[in-house]
Amino acid sequence: MNAPVRNTLTPTLSRGEREELSGQGSGQHITLLDGGAEAYPRMLAAIASATRRVHLEVYAFEHAGVGAHFVEALTAAARRGVEVKVIVDGWGSIGESRVLADTLRPAGIKVRVHNPLTSVLLLGRLWRNHRKLLLVDDTVAFLGGINIGDHYAAAEGRPGWADLALELRGGICAQLGTRLNAGASALVAGPVRLLLSGFGGGWRLRARYLAALAQARHEVVLAHAYFLPDRGFVRALTRAARRGVEVHLLLAGRSDVPFARAATMRLYRTLLRGGVHIHEWTESTLHAKAAVVDGQRLLVGSFNLDPLSLVNLETLVEVEDTDVAGQATRWVRRHLEGARPVGLEDCARSGLQRWLLDVVGLAVARFAERAATFIGSRRMRRRS
Repeated sequence: MNAPVRNTLTPTLSRGEREELSGQGSGQHITLLDGGAEAYPRMLAAIASATRRVHLEVYAFEHAGVGAHFVEALTAAARRGVEVKVIVDGWGSIGESRVLADTLRPAGIKVRVHNPLTSVLLLGRLWRNHRKLLLVDDTVAFLGGINIGDHYAAAEGRPGWADLALELRGGICAQLGTRLNAGASALVAGPVRLLLSGFGGGWRLRARYLAALAQARHEVVLAHAYFLPDRGFVRALTRAARRGVEVHLLLAGRSDVPFARAATMRLYRTLLRGGVHIHEWTESTLHAKAAVVDGQRLLVGSFNLDPLSLVNLETLVEVEDTDVAGQATRWVRRHLEGARPVGLEDCARSGLQRWLLDVVGLAVARFAERAATFIGSRRMRRRS
């Protein structure tokens, strides 16, 4: 994994790397990036090298701070004749989207705000675009859990959010360029499988996780920020553990979403009794959505293991490469070492405390499930 870039966002790539970013390199290249500190400089370098097209699609885009660097790079690309398109989610970028559009459009950049608040209130369009995707010249792509914002890179005295992204170069990027507006897609090139879910298509992404768990023989390490899987997924984890697979979950000890941890903690007793190891990351906000199986297969993207990701627009990249999977395994293990282990004794709270936790957790879980069902049904009615 590349050494983190902590004090600057100025692109510092070598000449060879810049040639590859410009499409002059060849082959299929996969680079694992540790949070915004590693991802942002390379994303900015890719935009700076663009000659034909830039497509940026993120759930949240903060126009200040690191966002200002992206605004500058996108504007410069558009002014030199590059076709630039930016898509942000109306809810994820609430309070930011109008300023962003007003800043980028004068430079000739196409800006789309997906389901802004007005469409939610007036038309009931609740489904979200949760993707985090940058594609440049159909030769280099960045996908993972990282939005555009200062939270994702460390600052003085503050660690960045724990997250991962992949930089892909090669044939998979050319395929992606043809499928950006095609809804659900499954792309394959060499060791890389890239899945784009349409609305309500997250079940296909969930199926890739289940297939990986079913094939696990030695170890599964999973890092997920918003962990609220269905009963079938929980059973898949405990089945793997009971047949001798070491299953480790790195979960959020603190969250940017209110009561999300309470909903997740409802599952702890079942998982622990099933032989699953649980660790809570508290040094910063955990935002990753990743899993590594047997040190050979990596799954990473914007897809959360929760009900809402089953109905939103999401991405998932699956890589079968021991080098990349090994890097991801080491990333998770490093965070596991700094995380707080959770045991059954931690679940044995007093009667009232445990009851309150279960009530809150159950309420949050049921709300997420019913919201996803409602969103999915409205979307289906609009399509019919």
